[in-house]
Amino acid sequence: MIDAIKESLCINKAVGSKNFQITIEGDSIIPDIKPDILNSISTSGNVCIYKKEILEGKIRLDGNVDIYLMYLADGEGQNTRAFNSNLDFTEILDFPGVQGKMTLDENVQIKNIECKVLNGRKVNFKVMLEIEAKVFLNENEQMVREVNGINDIQSQVTNLRMNTLVGQNGTKTSAKETLIIDNTDNLLEILNFDFNIINKDTKISYNKVLAKADIVVNLLYLTDDGRIRKAEETIPIMGFIDLVGVSEDDLCDVKYKLKNVIIKPNAIEDHSINVEIEVEMFCRAFGNKEISLIQDMYSPSRNLSFNQKQVSTMLDMRNTRTSVNIREKVSLEEENSRICDVLVDIAVNERNISLGTVKYAGDLNLRFIVVNSEETDTRSQDISIPFAFSQEIEGLDKDSQLEVEISPTFKEFTKDGNDVSVKVDLEVFTNSYKLENINIIDTIEEKEDDVVNPYSMIIYFVKPGDTLWKIAKKFRSTVDDIARINNIEDPNRISVGMQLFIPKCSICRNTVPINA
Repeated sequence: MIDAIKESLCINKAVGSKNFQITIEGDSIIPDIKPDILNSISTSGNVCIYKKEILEGKIRLDGNVDIYLMYLADGEGQNTRAFNSNLDFTEILDFPGVQGKMTLDENVQIKNIECKVLNGRKVNFKVMLEIEAKVFLNENEQMVREVNGINDIQSQVTNLRMNTLVGQNGTKTSAKETLIIDNTDNLLEILNFDFNIINKDTKISYNKVLAKADIVVNLLYLTDDGRIRKAEETIPIMGFIDLVGVSEDDLCDVKYKLKNVIIKPNAIEDHSINVEIEVEMFCRAFGNKEISLIQDMYSPSRNLSFNQKQVSTMLDMRNTRTSVNIREKVSLEEENSRICDVLVDIAVNERNISLGTVKYAGDLNLRFIVVNSEETDTRSQDISIPFAFSQEIEGLDKDSQLEVEISPTFKEFTKDGNDVSVKVDLEVFTNSYKLENINIIDTIEEKEDDVVNPYSMIIYFVKPGDTLWKIAKKFRSTVDDIARINNIEDPNRISVGMQLFIPKCSICRNTVPINA
């Protein structure tokens, strides 16, 4: 009887990826306790996806955009003020081929925020979001890796190193910190909030993944005497993610996503601000497994039939971290001004992949918030610094897929007159892999043999597209026997029109009959 030895593979199949651009728009009313708005100085924001769902042929995203608006107040003195607004959204996006049992991995970034003053108490926000959505299907596939019970089995085998899915899971953690401000500052209101997640790292213990990182928080605030000040704090976060079967040899891909932010100033006399940031950590763990895939098989003595199917899987997955230092000198419009804050945005405009290297080109977009020497006039100025750098990644080629995260880890801006020396360090974290369609055999059976061939030798002339394997399988011989009879030194090199003598399989003739 046929004894097919099978192996189970958990494959993270890439169903597809799509990029979307959507616009979220809404009006906001200035709270009664705040002065009227004359014009906007600067806008910034954070986006949070609090619910996602895969429908038939569509994906649904529910979230909100948390917006901070700094504005010039309309009134005597025209001082700087700010208010915070939220825009909720629900988007249903077409994604052909997706179904409910699949997994969605989304990356949502704010591309641009436009603010239009409708009147002294009302503004309109228009937020452009860029969405990169990838859908995966995690399934266990059974493949035949060995056949016992047939002495003359012939097989074509491909050795492959693939990334099998060990498991996936997530957790939520909170970063809580009390930011201490100068004890001479009586805080009036928060003008702006910004954060970056840096120093991401993972450690694997028994059936758990420890994910940790640092959140760098920047707060711009206004004092009751009209001064603009800045507070900065680095808050460590960590979380344990349960993953049964994970080991130190596995590669862990952890995504960090903002879920909620609470900023609450304490009493004026405390000179402090409570910050709480909720972050979701989601991990996929992949094993690096060497497997032998049977691509084709037959028996000269038995009539075998098998089912072969094609699946898409990930190969050669790697995590690569690179540091990039940007040093530049720029000029501001006003000489007698103080830099209150600088908002940093990284835009990658071009990405070229070659063998072992990916080259990036883009812009470091800086928004300088400056105030005059009398602390009465606050303005913003946008400056872009072009950058280009290369990242070396072992095994990379033009067919590789890249997931890239770029975060600023260090920022320093030194002003001398109109000139500003810019020092910005970037951390480039790249998850690279290849998507490849592989053929696996999942079932094999023996059928009744109705082919009777009385001849011990056949003469055959090679046709276009022929290989010795195809010819041997067709006539129930073997590659070794055909090569030996025809004095072929390299079985991979035969020419069209070549005359071949095809013998019956010598293994078959020397094999004791097997009872099926």
